[in-house]
Amino acid sequence: MSLQLFNTRTRRVDTFASADPAEVRMYCCGPTVYDVAHIGNLRTYVFEDLLRRTLELFGYRVRHVMNITDVGHLQSDADAGDDKMEIAARRERKSPWEIARHYEAEFFRHADLLRIKRPTVVCRATQHITDMINMISSLVARGHAYVVDGNVYFEVATFSAYADFAELDLMQQRTSGRVEIDPRKRDAADFVLWFSQSKYPNQVMKWPSPWGVGFPGWHIECSAMASKYLGEQFDIHCGGVDHIAVHHTNEIAQSECCHGYPWVNFWLHGEFLEVDKSKMSKSSGSFLHLDQVMADGFSPLDYRYLLLTTHYRSRLRFSYESLEAAKRTRAALRSLIYTWRRESDSKCTLRDSAVAGITTAFCEHLGNDLHLPEALAFAWALARDQSVSPMEKLEAFAFFDRIFGFGLDATVEPALTTTQASLIEAREEARRRKDWGTADRLRAELLTQGLVLRDGSEGPEWDISPDASR
Repeated sequence: MSLQLFNTRTRRVDTFASADPAEVRMYCCGPTVYDVAHIGNLRTYVFEDLLRRTLELFGYRVRHVMNITDVGHLQSDADAGDDKMEIAARRERKSPWEIARHYEAEFFRHADLLRIKRPTVVCRATQHITDMINMISSLVARGHAYVVDGNVYFEVATFSAYADFAELDLMQQRTSGRVEIDPRKRDAADFVLWFSQSKYPNQVMKWPSPWGVGFPGWHIECSAMASKYLGEQFDIHCGGVDHIAVHHTNEIAQSECCHGYPWVNFWLHGEFLEVDKSKMSKSSGSFLHLDQVMADGFSPLDYRYLLLTTHYRSRLRFSYESLEAAKRTRAALRSLIYTWRRESDSKCTLRDSAVAGITTAFCEHLGNDLHLPEALAFAWALARDQSVSPMEKLEAFAFFDRIFGFGLDATVEPALTTTQASLIEAREEARRRKDWGTADRLRAELLTQGLVLRDGSEGPEWDISPDASR
């Protein structure tokens, strides 16, 4: 069975094949750790998790590399603005290093709650400055980069295919004001590889280089780290659609000019999450993070379920109404799992051939460019099929959950202990007294025992914590 994936570079659905038949080498652009990742950011990481799980289901071993951008990402992708780490450091009166470690930990906490698999390699930009300097030096030596006043710029004119990946109109961009005028650049489209001169000379995060003390540009980070851990040619590079026109275009240019041949075979991009018809972004003010979703009475896995209802290449309109529907549907699925477990004890036999046919059909939906909405619909049709025994359904859903990531294979019939029931009642009493501190403390204590507590319209509701079934 073949795996078909939409390749941004070819603009078509292509049959996937890795250079090594046994292993896929995959790089995913990671977070810039200057603030909490919003739920739009997290949609991209869930998509990449689904891709990795699918590759593994199709028999590949996946070497998954993800960077942590803890320096060098300016407010504008076009080399303008302030370093986001420095902004956060001034905002919170901490060092950039403290900011980076705090928000990196927050990112992985949220990723764990969403049951996103940890990458094989997590690489921080600040720990790979030498690799970036070596790559920049190679580009200068090859005539693709130039130095002015201690800044190093990539010369776009030296890479004839620069505009191809994103189908850019460079002339239109030069006249539209997309890029800030930098008098040191030979061309407005050129981009910075290394800053020794910036408008913030007192920036904390700086390193010595052949061109002066400074810091790297954002784009060179991914090229240097991906090539270090995956080689000068690898299989898959992922990110959000917002990376196509600038970040990934620049990565391709500098990497292929440095190595001398095509860099990545497949490029996959996830679409935006929208709130009120706009993309989710911190700058627009529509900033919603996972902790707020949980505080509003939802499990992180309700959000994961919602994400699986829309294809990764389609925009998803977020609303609490759609999240509530996902919550109800996931609860119904959990209820079915409990029922099948009870009924399968003594009444059912397992037909291996039937389960094999079911899993093959499921994989066909995944092989169709990761079509999770079709896979979910197939799973629900199976759940309602009276000709399939409860035991066969349990076997099938355990297989499905290798992709879905809902923890269904580990689900057990819920039962509160006497202590947990007492804690829930004590919290309700604290809420009636408006003793919010005690209520929050009791909710946190329940979470340590594996229960996520939510305040429903008809009283407290609870669910098994994602961490409890991982």
